[in-house]
Amino acid sequence: MQQGEIAIQAFGPDHIEGAVALSRQENWPHRPQDWQMALQLSRGAVALDDQGRVAGTILMTPYGMDCAMINMVIVDRNARGKGLGRKLMEQAFALAGDRPLRLVATADGMPLYEKLGFVPSGTILQHQGNVATLGSPDGVEAASPDDLAEIKTLDRDAYGADRETLIDALAERGEFAIIRRNGAIEAYAAIRPFGRGEVIGPVIAGSVDMAKALISFFAAPRAGAFLRVDTGSRTGIAGWLAEIGLSHVGGGVAMDRPPKAGSARPKVYALANQALG
Repeated sequence: MQQGEIAIQAFGPDHIEGAVALSRQENWPHRPQDWQMALQLSRGAVALDDQGRVAGTILMTPYGMDCAMINMVIVDRNARGKGLGRKLMEQAFALAGDRPLRLVATADGMPLYEKLGFVPSGTILQHQGNVATLGSPDGVEAASPDDLAEIKTLDRDAYGADRETLIDALAERGEFAIIRRNGAIEAYAAIRPFGRGEVIGPVIAGSVDMAKALISFFAAPRAGAFLRVDTGSRTGIAGWLAEIGLSHVGGGVAMDRPPKAGSARPKVYALANQALG
């Protein structure tokens, strides 16, 4: 490879150390374990400079053939302005095949994504902080392994895609809570270690009150702990999250390619995180 040349190759476990360094450059909180989970669920590509260092990353997380999330798109600051972001996106398109695509865009990435046919569909708000002392909610219970099949069905109905692999990965690393009515699961949430503490999400529920109850179930025994929730601006829970100590600290713009038609019920009140949807 000549000096200054960039090579694109498949993202493998050996690239995680370099990917962590890139994400830290962007002040993202991802630990090696967070990258490992994302890679477990995904296929991707890395850009390597002439010294073999990771200069760019991208992952494509497929949810069956229903859709795919494009995520962890990072280009080293010293390698920007050379079309590397577009090359990485083209790699992700090839990996995704015919799947509809979704992503959460930063302000820096939006111009490229719009040129590539992505259309804004909403705003994602990142809330985090040391959670206040909360009372334990009524009507919420810890899920058991026997509940996973029903959780997967509920999630598919809300998200509009089969995220069975994501649910299984969350079960390996975290906990689930459910609201059951008349013997059927009507709402669920998950929590897992992530970044500086833990992230609550997905949260799938039929109402704002259910969503708050699920989040409270996890937050109540964790007073003072660092928690994160990524929610949509139209879910109606952002103000409440701030009230319980999870301040709005950023976020991004949800984008689709092609735009998705209609909306599913029940509703997605929180993402697994911005990368995984």
